[in-house]
Amino acid sequence: MYRFSFFWLFLFPGIFCSQVQEEFRVLPDQSGKNTIRTRFQPPEDYVWQKEIPGSFGDFLEQLPLLPDGAPVRDFRGNPVGKQHLHAAVIRLDTGDRDLQQCADAWIRLYAEYLWQNKRFDDIAFRFTSGQKMSWNDFRKGMRTIERGDSVTFVHRGSVDGSYGSFRKYLDLVFQYAGSISLDRESVTVTSDREIKVGDFLIAPGSPGHVVMIVGAARNSSGHNLYLLAESFMPAQDIHILKNPGNLKISPWYEIHAKAPQMATTRYIFRPPSVKRFYQLYQHR
Repeated sequence: MYRFSFFWLFLFPGIFCSQVQEEFRVLPDQSGKNTIRTRFQPPEDYVWQKEIPGSFGDFLEQLPLLPDGAPVRDFRGNPVGKQHLHAAVIRLDTGDRDLQQCADAWIRLYAEYLWQNKRFDDIAFRFTSGQKMSWNDFRKGMRTIERGDSVTFVHRGSVDGSYGSFRKYLDLVFQYAGSISLDRESVTVTSDREIKVGDFLIAPGSPGHVVMIVGAARNSSGHNLYLLAESFMPAQDIHILKNPGNLKISPWYEIHAKAPQMATTRYIFRPPSVKRFYQLYQHR
């Protein structure tokens, strides 16, 4: 079991009032059922897919959740609108700036996975400008200066390899990266059978959107269903999406790589471009 104590923060107060009656099945006994994998039961005739221990998919399925009914809050700590659209809230801080939005949420989770596994050399992301900022450079003092429409790298920070410095590094990445840069750093998944936990649906743009696959279940016929998570604008808690388009299987979703479109709670992907970060594609 993973240890999350170094970055899972406090529980948010508040009461969640469901506005839609659905058939998604949250396990009734919440005692010890506080991860994605333990809280959500697949639909009838489906079972959780097994992830490789220590993989990014395994990490995502073991993400801790706030108590059932917790509201989604923005970076200021205020509940966002339309609280009936989420099935659970991931227990992870959002930061105090309007930065950790849709693509940034995926970057955050992958970076946390690499950090936890001490794969510090792999923590690096490109800005929308194409420039690459690595954690190793940041911890050694590399920073950015904006000059007109361009960003210049300079050594002006102190050497600091702490987790607090790592969070500052991520905020810098969030500031200059987004769905466009994430799309460029990713490989298209063209077949339904190749879709896996850790992949994401992406519509690059300003604004674009990203929805992450954080769980997968399969039936005896080999048909898969998926749990999806997202952040949104303004920056807010990463949360598990309900499926208002199919209440029978909600919060699970069907994903077809070559479908003309796919609707989630607050976004329609036309088409549903399923992609995988290039590092994960190389290590598949």
